[in-house]
Amino acid sequence: MNQLLNQICPNVVAYFPELIQALWDTLLMVVISGLFAVLIGLPIGVVLVVTRPGHLLEQKAVNLIVGKFINVFRSIPFIILLAFIMPLTRAIVGTSIGLKGAIVPLVVGTAPFVARQVESALLNVDPGVIEAAKAMGSTPFEIIYRVLLREGLGGIIYGLTITTVSLIGFSAIAGNVGGGGLGDFAIRYGYQYYKGDIMVVTVIIIIILVSIVQSVGEVLERKFSH
Repeated sequence: MNQLLNQICPNVVAYFPELIQALWDTLLMVVISGLFAVLIGLPIGVVLVVTRPGHLLEQKAVNLIVGKFINVFRSIPFIILLAFIMPLTRAIVGTSIGLKGAIVPLVVGTAPFVARQVESALLNVDPGVIEAAKAMGSTPFEIIYRVLLREGLGGIIYGLTITTVSLIGFSAIAGNVGGGGLGDFAIRYGYQYYKGDIMVVTVIIIIILVSIVQSVGEVLERKFSH
């Protein structure tokens, strides 16, 4: 088996420890930045919904400001965002390169996307269910927690699945500026030194990661959809 692997992808075998470290770095980037993006984006998405005209806590000014703010950050290509917020990244984590340096721009680039996905999921909740909760005397907070989030959970999970897939792609882009992970591994050892087998294997691993995330997300979405 080892002889066959050496014939098919000798460079991958030679740099196998670096490949495993790159895979681990990518998983850490996706998990950590994804968690922070959800913690930031989920409440923003809820605010975008409940402050809409005619909704639970109608506040047109708040809705407009938050919506515009989200749109600004969603409009910036991630590769530009990486460079644009380098001073902020250094101020927060002390560096703009490596695993730590990649997490801040990944969170900033992903949180607005999470907010819009959550907003879309919650807007699909049946208004009749919300009105029924109001008629029963539920407070706005109770409606948000017991009705909106629970009824929209399937859609939220589907949106987070899409976000995680995008986040894997963003983590690979972060490798272009020394962010570590599979993107950095592919550029450093594959592209710059013309080692085609490293590029191919890295792409295959990313495809596998995306497929796993998509499959798990679809299963959870079906389970929690009402």
